[in-house]
Amino acid sequence: MSAESAFIAALRGLATHPAARGLNDDCAVLEIGSETLILTHDVMAEGVHFLAQQDPADVAWKLVASNLSDLAAKGAEPIGVLLGYQLGGDDARFVAGLSEVLAHYNVPLLGGDTISGTGAQVLGLTALGRATHRPVPARSGAQPGDNLWLTGSVGAAMLAFEALKIGSGDSLAYRRPAALLAQGRTLAPLVSAMMDVSDGLLLDARRMAEASDMTIDIDRMAVPIATPEARRDEALRWGDDYQLLVALPADITPPVPAHCIGRVLPRGTAPLLLDGIAPVGTLGYEHR
Repeated sequence: MSAESAFIAALRGLATHPAARGLNDDCAVLEIGSETLILTHDVMAEGVHFLAQQDPADVAWKLVASNLSDLAAKGAEPIGVLLGYQLGGDDARFVAGLSEVLAHYNVPLLGGDTISGTGAQVLGLTALGRATHRPVPARSGAQPGDNLWLTGSVGAAMLAFEALKIGSGDSLAYRRPAALLAQGRTLAPLVSAMMDVSDGLLLDARRMAEASDMTIDIDRMAVPIATPEARRDEALRWGDDYQLLVALPADITPPVPAHCIGRVLPRGTAPLLLDGIAPVGTLGYEHR
């Protein structure tokens, strides 16, 4: 078990409110009267989620888009964001990028906090949304016989990151990912389970399987990749693509572009199979 998984397991004893969903989901889901609020918070650190030499405007874009992607996985409509910002970089460029991304998604900045600090920059963002469909989709809920769908290819962010590191080639997919909010809202009434792929397809599929107490079997060659074929296995494990991973009943075809990449089975000895065999080694990105 990674340090990240162990820490989250320790927190579950504190997260007893129903809105926390046992810390097994992308977001908290809070019922307030007739309204259902969706809340998520992500942190990004220099040297882990972005490079020190990156344009701060791109960092602002990714910080917002990655949080909105969590809302997309709930079929939520964004209400606004709260920013936690460490001063000391090119603050003006960060503000410029923040203005761009908030305008792009029509999301207001509602507040937050700023600090000064030394060393690697650490940034946080809380995104708030309202449910457009109830029950709100969860990572859990996948059922035997469901098909597993993916809204687009994986591996584009990996290639873009490599281009960014060498300063040559198309790095947009890593610098400015897209949050699939419209697709999430369209899918929400239909799905058994849904989440975004942020840490690697195989790792996130395993998380869906574990949350649902099912086994998911992925057809390796059915997964659309943005990389050369020789790098397929890397693409299945690399994160930052922010596609939506969806379990749907077998008689439903998704009304948005998507690829059927596997199926849900009753829980067996392993939560995740790749062509019928439990994959070995690292499945995606986890903090150590």
